[in-house]
Amino acid sequence: MRIVFAGTPEFAALHLQALLDDDNNSQEHNHHEIVAVYTQPDRPAGRGKKLTPSPVKVLAENHKIPVYQPLSLKSPEQQQILAQLNADIMVVVAYGLLLPHAILRTPKHGCINVHASLLPRWRGAAPIQRAIEAGDIETGVTIMQMDVGLDTGDMLHTTHCTIEKTDTGGSLHDKLATIGPPVLLATLQQITQGTAIPEKQNDTLSNYAPKITKEEALLDWSQPTETLDRKVRAFNPFPVTYTTLNNERVRIWQATPITINTESKYPGTICKSDSQGIQVAAGEESLLITELQLPGKKRLPVSEVLKSRADLFTPGTVLGD
Repeated sequence: MRIVFAGTPEFAALHLQALLDDDNNSQEHNHHEIVAVYTQPDRPAGRGKKLTPSPVKVLAENHKIPVYQPLSLKSPEQQQILAQLNADIMVVVAYGLLLPHAILRTPKHGCINVHASLLPRWRGAAPIQRAIEAGDIETGVTIMQMDVGLDTGDMLHTTHCTIEKTDTGGSLHDKLATIGPPVLLATLQQITQGTAIPEKQNDTLSNYAPKITKEEALLDWSQPTETLDRKVRAFNPFPVTYTTLNNERVRIWQATPITINTESKYPGTICKSDSQGIQVAAGEESLLITELQLPGKKRLPVSEVLKSRADLFTPGTVLGD
């Protein structure tokens, strides 16, 4: 098939790489051709705010694939450009732009999406983080036939993945980025052979997974330790949870829930501070911070931080006030 690929971050680039690798390894009669790549416009990144291409753009240019970076696909001009590519199918992976109805029906086989959740569980921009934050024990990847709704199209293929109690947003992302590409390749083969069987989603089981905001990353110490633990893990590596100390942000990269009753302590109170970590009273039980980042400093294990700044974390100090 003639494939147009649309995606932006590293998760998408790994799926594009799988398609390229499959092309190189395929027999001639199974060959797919990536005729174009769509990705988000270059964005400012780093301390210098230099315009930086997406991982998908970098990969596409390395393989001499034409790259398109429209701000929107709503205009007739952009829709005509896509139509002229004469694609059999459009593969969409974390692209970041809504596809109008005219785009969805342009390729012969429409548009399929690789979604990092077992639909319909989490629809929206941040299914990986929201699954951890909610305490889900399982997630996966769904290949979906796209329609005009938000992740509401018929499911073509799913694969499951266990969420461990130690998984972070980063580690779970990497797991799903590993299991997703083979499922995509299998689904494309089924579509080519005409054996794909669409399955309707049960809308009553769906939840919305909104984009993660930096404002959400502030920890509320009055919440139970289990809730705090899930948030710390879900928001690692972005945007990273934080608390405040002396009116400055302290980023919390890793922590462990502790089943010690701290009802007598005000939430946010440091109960103990040693090489094992900083134990903080929560709404229920406590949280042991094991890796943090002081303002303007690198992320470090708490044991290293305490060697020079133990004065900041003496028992009785209240975080978040």
